[in-house]
Amino acid sequence: MRGFETRDKGTGVPLSHNWGNRKRAKHHYSNMIRKEEIEKAVSDYLTKEGLFMVDIGISGDNDITITVESEQGTVSIDHCVDITRIVEETFDRDQEDYSLTVTSAGLDQPFKVLGQYRKFVGKEVEIVLKEGGKIKGILSGADEEKIEIVSSKMVKEEGKKKKVIVETHTEYPYGSLKSCKPVIKFK
Repeated sequence: MRGFETRDKGTGVPLSHNWGNRKRAKHHYSNMIRKEEIEKAVSDYLTKEGLFMVDIGISGDNDITITVESEQGTVSIDHCVDITRIVEETFDRDQEDYSLTVTSAGLDQPFKVLGQYRKFVGKEVEIVLKEGGKIKGILSGADEEKIEIVSSKMVKEEGKKKKVIVETHTEYPYGSLKSCKPVIKFK
C-alpha cells in the first residue's frame, strides 16, 4: 500500500516496503499473485513473439521468477523487458508487493516442458535415467508421453575385423527420465 509501512513492534524495523529485494514475515501478505494470472497476462505476447512459458516460480516472499524460451531462436533482453512491463502494468506493486525476475531458460538446465524437447529435436542431448545411467544421443522425437533418442556405438560384428557404427532408436517415457538437457559443444 502506498504511504503505509508495517514495523516490528519490538525493533521498529520495517516488515514490508515497496522497493528493492526484501525479506518479510510471510504472514503479512494477503495479496499473493497466482501463476495462472501471470500466464494469462503474458500469453498473447508470448504467442505473438514465438515464445513459450517454461516456468513461473513464486516464493513465500512473493518473489516471482518467470522463465521463457523461444520456439525457434533466442530470447532477447527486449523480450524480458517487455514481459516485465506487461506484468508491472497488470499487477500493482503497491497492492501485491512483489519482486520480479524474467529470464530465459539456460542451456545447462534440464528441460521442464514439452516445448523445450521439441525445440531440440535433431540436436544432441544427454539424458539421465531414474534407474541410473547416462545416455547421449540425438533427440529424434518428442510427444506428450515420451522422447526418442538415436544413439550410436562402435560394435564388432561377427566375421569382420573392424568395428562398425550401429545406431539404436530407443523410446523413453518421461517417467523414466531423471533429466534431459542439451549437450553443449565448444568449437
